[in-house]
Amino acid sequence: MTATFINAFAVILGGLLGLLLKKKISSSFKDIVMMAAGVTTLVLGIDMALEAPSAIANLFSLIIGGFIGFALRIEDRVLSLGDRIERLGGNKSSGGDFAKGFLNSSLLFCTGAMSIVGSIQAGTSGNWEPILIKSVMDGFMAIVFASTYGLGVFASAVTIIIYQGFFTLAGVYIEPILGTEGINAMASTGGLLLIFLALSLLNLKDCRTGNFLPALILAPLMQYLYSLLPL
Repeated sequence: MTATFINAFAVILGGLLGLLLKKKISSSFKDIVMMAAGVTTLVLGIDMALEAPSAIANLFSLIIGGFIGFALRIEDRVLSLGDRIERLGGNKSSGGDFAKGFLNSSLLFCTGAMSIVGSIQAGTSGNWEPILIKSVMDGFMAIVFASTYGLGVFASAVTIIIYQGFFTLAGVYIEPILGTEGINAMASTGGLLLIFLALSLLNLKDCRTGNFLPALILAPLMQYLYSLLPL
């Protein structure tokens, strides 16, 4: 769990720097920062998605997961959770930026391959290096997001602890079940979610990425079913 706490601390530290920069940069510069973040997220997502064991399995994961997510209104519920967290802090003046920052940063920090594989390695073999590298990357992205969204980025540190902590503690049991292809399918589907997120950051399309989160859970199952086909 130590590596996960370091990751969460890096996000908090980056968020603090982002808040300091937020007061000193103009709105036009924030647009430039968000465009840079969007393009970077797009490239990262494409790179992850190309590692898919099966594009067909990913497609069915997104379609079925999307139907489930939209039916359950996952994104609306996550945004509502962000609003409640903001109200608990006694601040309700950001016009929804807190909730968006919480959702978008949580998606960015927790859907990558390093979140899953790195956490499992940290828990099973004590190899912290992937999570430490991820911590540096997340810290810099937290600067960008906090300078735009504000305090919502800090709440994503809790998501990191819960999500990566789960894979760290349960990794010894999860790794044999998912296998290499299952983990790769989950990571590549996460890359597709990052592409959705990038489109939203670039104001090209509001993809409501949060509603596709069930696709991450379905990805290993879809990959297993695809492997059973006589192709």
